[in-house]
Amino acid sequence: MAERDAMIKERSGICPICVEPGREHVDHDRDTGKVRGVLCFNCNSALGKLRDDPDALRRAIAYLEGNVWKPIFEAPGVYQLPS
Repeated sequence: MAERDAMIKERSGICPICVEPGREHVDHDRDTGKVRGVLCFNCNSALGKLRDDPDALRRAIAYLEGNVWKPIFEAPGVYQLPS
């Protein structure tokens, strides 16, 4: 609890992703269990739904910016992402 409270105080209760105040949720690495920081519920949930996958997050950003990737079909069930 003290560690969480210190993280919240350090960020002034502002989520480092959406830069909005909100209910604080401890964010942790799903593989190691190591605490990464404190996020709002929505941002913590979003990372979890993207399975903490940086590539999925990059694709989400590209999608939001209107740059939708189109996979290149290699073989049944195998697609290559364009570079």
